Amino acid sequence: MLILRIIAVIQALSLIIGETWRSWGAGRHWLFVVDDYWISALLLAGAFAMKTDSLRNRALLAAGWGANAGMLYGSFFGKLIEPSSSNPGNFDIGLLTWLIGLAWAVSVVGVIASVMLPTKQKGTG
Repeated sequence: MLILRIIAVIQALSLIIGETWRSWGAGRHWLFVVDDYWISALLLAGAFAMKTDSLRNRALLAAGWGANAGMLYGSFFGKLIEPSSSNPGNFDIGLLTWLIGLAWAVSVVGVIASVMLPTKQKGTG
C-alpha cells in the first residue's frame, strides 16, 4: 500500500508541476489550468489519508485515482485524435501527448490497485 501512496504523490506533484510549466506565459485560460490542481489535490488527500487504513480513506484514494483517470482520458485522446485543436503551451505536442498518456495509464493502474488493496484481517496486526 505504501508504494501506491508514493506513486500517487509523484503523480499529483508531476501534474501540478507539468501543468504550471505548460501554462506559464502561454495564454491558457485559468479554467484549463486549475483542473489539474484539483485532481492532484484529491489524489494527494487520498494518499495522505491512507496513513490510516479505513474504508473512507480507501474510497478517497480510489476517487483521486478515478478523477485523474477521467480527466486525463479526455486530454490524452483529444490530443491523440485531434492534435491541431490542442494548446500544448510550453511543450512540444508529441511530448505532451506522450506524458499525458503515461499519466493516464498510471492513473488507470492506480484505480485498479486502490480498489483491489487487500484488507487487513482483524486480530492479525
